[in-house]
Amino acid sequence: MIQRIATVARATKETAIDVTVNLDGSGEYQVSTGIGFLDHMLEQLSRHSLIDITLTTKGDLHIDGHHTTEDSGIALGEAVARALGDRRGITRYGDALVPMDETLTRVALDISGRPYLVWKTAFTQPKLGELDTEMVKEFFAAFAGSAGITLHVETLYGVNNHHIAESCFKALARALRAAVAIDPRKADAVPSTKGTLGGITGG
Repeated sequence: MIQRIATVARATKETAIDVTVNLDGSGEYQVSTGIGFLDHMLEQLSRHSLIDITLTTKGDLHIDGHHTTEDSGIALGEAVARALGDRRGITRYGDALVPMDETLTRVALDISGRPYLVWKTAFTQPKLGELDTEMVKEFFAAFAGSAGITLHVETLYGVNNHHIAESCFKALARALRAAVAIDPRKADAVPSTKGTLGGITGG
C-alpha cells in the first residue's frame, strides 16, 4: 500500500509551522505550539486517531494565541488532505460519540472535498490554560477548511470546560480514524459516484 504521509511547511509574518502526518501510524506525536493546552489537545487528536503527528509552530504569542491556533489548524488540515491524495479506498465517513465524565460530545464528518463546519459547543470560561476557549471553534474551522471535510461537532451536555474541549478533540480523532481507514471491499475506488473527492465536485 502507498504510504499516506505528507509534510507541510507554512510561513507567514505571524507564524512558521512545520507539520508531518502519517495516516497509517500508531498515534505517535511530537507537538510544540507554545500553548500548553493546545499541545495537549493535539496529542489527544494523534493518540486517538492513530495518525502520527509531528508539529512545530512558532507564532506571535506576544500578541495572543489566535494566529498560532488557527494557523496550526490550517497546516494540519492541509497535511491531512495531501496525505489522503485522491482519497482512493477511504471509508470517507466517520462518526464518534465520546463521553468524558459528565460531558458527552458527538462528531460526524465526511471527507467530501466540501469544507463546512457545524459547531454546537459552548464554553463558560474564557481560557483553558493559555488557550482562549473561543479559539477551539477557530481551530476546528481552520482544520475542516484546509482538510476539505464537512464537520459537525455537538456537545450534547457537559459542565467542565476542560472536559468539553477534550471530548471535542477526542471525538474528532475517533471519527477521523474511521473516515481515513481503507475500506478493504473498495480499496481501489474513490468513494463518490462522481469519481472524485479532491474538490467541490465531490458527491
